[in-house]
Amino acid sequence: MIDYDKVIPGKIRDIQPSGIRKFFDIAQQVEGVISLSVGEPDFKTPWAARKAAIGVLEKGRTAYTANAGLIQLREEISKYLLNFIHTECDPNGEIIVTVGGSEALDLAMRALIQPGDEVLVAPGVYREYVDPANAGCEDARIVYRSVEPGKAVITGAEIVDNWEHLEGDVWTARVSNGLFGDYNPYTTLVSGDWFIASYTAHTGEVYLNGKSMYEVTSLDQVKKPEIYKKSWDQAFTVYTWYVEQDEEKNETVFYVNFQGKNPNEETVEINVRENCFYPSKEGIGYITLSGFVVKQAATQWAPPTAYQEGMVGPHWSKGWIIEDCEISDSKCSGISLGKYRQPNNDNKWLKWKFKDGTQTERDCICQAQREGWTKENIGSHIIRRCNIHDCGQTGIVGHLGGVFSIIEDNHIHHINIKQNLAGAEIGGIKMHAAIDVIIRRNHFHHCTRGLWLDWQAQGTRVTQNLFHDNTLPNEENANPEGMDGIGEDIFIEISHGPTLVDNNVLLSDRAMKLATQGVAVVHNLIAGSFTAVGRGVNNGSDKLPSPRYTPYHVPHRTEINGFMTVLHGDCRFYNNIFIQKPVRAGMEEIRKLTGDNEWDDGNLTAGTAPYSGYPTLEEYVARFEGYCGMGSGKSPDLYYEKLPVWLGGNVYFNGAKPAEQEQDAVVDTEHEITIGVKEENGKWKLETNVYDYLPQNACAVISTETLGMAFEPEQKYENPDGTPIVFRYDYFGNRQGIHPLPGPVASKEAAEEALS
Repeated sequence: MIDYDKVIPGKIRDIQPSGIRKFFDIAQQVEGVISLSVGEPDFKTPWAARKAAIGVLEKGRTAYTANAGLIQLREEISKYLLNFIHTECDPNGEIIVTVGGSEALDLAMRALIQPGDEVLVAPGVYREYVDPANAGCEDARIVYRSVEPGKAVITGAEIVDNWEHLEGDVWTARVSNGLFGDYNPYTTLVSGDWFIASYTAHTGEVYLNGKSMYEVTSLDQVKKPEIYKKSWDQAFTVYTWYVEQDEEKNETVFYVNFQGKNPNEETVEINVRENCFYPSKEGIGYITLSGFVVKQAATQWAPPTAYQEGMVGPHWSKGWIIEDCEISDSKCSGISLGKYRQPNNDNKWLKWKFKDGTQTERDCICQAQREGWTKENIGSHIIRRCNIHDCGQTGIVGHLGGVFSIIEDNHIHHINIKQNLAGAEIGGIKMHAAIDVIIRRNHFHHCTRGLWLDWQAQGTRVTQNLFHDNTLPNEENANPEGMDGIGEDIFIEISHGPTLVDNNVLLSDRAMKLATQGVAVVHNLIAGSFTAVGRGVNNGSDKLPSPRYTPYHVPHRTEINGFMTVLHGDCRFYNNIFIQKPVRAGMEEIRKLTGDNEWDDGNLTAGTAPYSGYPTLEEYVARFEGYCGMGSGKSPDLYYEKLPVWLGGNVYFNGAKPAEQEQDAVVDTEHEITIGVKEENGKWKLETNVYDYLPQNACAVISTETLGMAFEPEQKYENPDGTPIVFRYDYFGNRQGIHPLPGPVASKEAAEEALS
């Protein structure tokens, strides 16, 4: 007896059977079914054809034909085309006989779509999984373009219209599992490293008129739904669904509370496909996706230690452009710029358990380095002018694969607002190893967390972005039950920098979580607090030391230059405006509950005060005067103490507090500052009187030379090409004078322009 598990490679064993063929087999077993699964006609082959086939067999003509097919057949096809569609085709060079239409279409696409080609897609709804087979080239891209922007829709969902009334507002429908092929989102649970499963969640969803409903864990919860208080849209949480399997009939059974609506008169859809526009193979680079609506995919949780799939994405390649698209309603992640599959290190923390997640992450980074993770092979993508919303985990996710990319002019909003998924991988954008990534002119709002730069942010620049309402946007959520959603505008975690945050507007209650070092914060308007300063960099061990040693890289490259834990500090704060907003009652309640925890979640005071006590550069240098090596008599703790912090040109209003060592801070105690944003006709404008009270000629021009270098990587705050930055231009691109105003806007007049 052969043990096939030992002789057949895992990659081959993991190949799944064709979903179409599965459906065909099911249909064959049911009497009276008309099967549309394989394009087979509903009539028997004519007798003349069968007789001819018998005659050929009797003559022993059973050898292979020419690759293109019998010449006699090709000649007859040529005559047919000429007679019926008036198209002349050479039977010798322009006609190929294939085994079935699918093979013909596949061969045609592979043959025709080549570097430099543009695929134009007409308006319509395409319930398909698009698997690009061919890569473009750097100077000859393959472009997939919607002829009318926003009118070609690729969806991973199918309509369900066979609903039967059960009782009250509850309806039921049955779907053959043959529809799902080898991936059933209603038997597949969301799972992975750092996923916190508060309840059973499937990768599938049920949509009512395009809006995702709320999964529950019993039929009784469908019949008697309760408000789900963690959601940011609590009124809709009573639209519930439950799913179970009828194994005898091989069907998925849905029970849904439509709250008085008749589902057979509405549009009800379910997720069927895992991806929508995503190569199944790695290395399909230099693709442009332009002008499409892409929605409703049953994607899986995407932690950094796993294969990170998205509804859309390049799948470990180089040079994609995703532009002018609407990306929405992915179960987990909308766009993935993330990691390829490492079979031996895929959710290893969850599956094998014996190595901590941090260790498995270090392992997968080093493995990727060995397996071709370089600037020449991976990254350099562009995501621009996209509307990304209503995804369960992230709008954009990426570990390793997003290096050297540009994310610009996007509208990223309503991410994880259902709060039915929880864990440490959630945000409008969640990126690990954002090496030389530029994130600019984006609008982040109503996300559990706006932007999360986790591990290895190096050469990253976050500039000219608008952030607001990314922390519990209403009092119904600002309570203990909603604490899973207590995010912030920007979270920078466990990185050595340099990370540059400049010319942004940050208006959420919590502006930045800074469990990191090597950050420069320059010319921002900040109306929220800093949290996690000096905290949050260990693995959480109760009794033993558990530092998170993290890689840093050769400047402007992926190659690892070393590993080090975060010492804290090494931060710069120049020419920022800090405004203390009134603390909402709900947030005050959360402050009392969280207190002085590991992440300092209780701090709601704006300003740099959490950095009080950090050394200045002069104080830090003085510690190392003279010989500091073994036998010097000096404590080796010198090498593990906090790094210096630089501050200058900052202005504080409404009780915002500066760090104690900031000597030139301007603290305005006379004027009451109003601050907020307002939407008018699709434009978002700043509403504030702060520009009436800003000090004049109080700030110096900041540059790469001013900021110096990040300590651990010994890299300057500079452009990806190594050229220096002079902060002469504001949020709108207006030029600042020799004495610039603090904050992101060059003048009061400019502050009246639309921010987004």
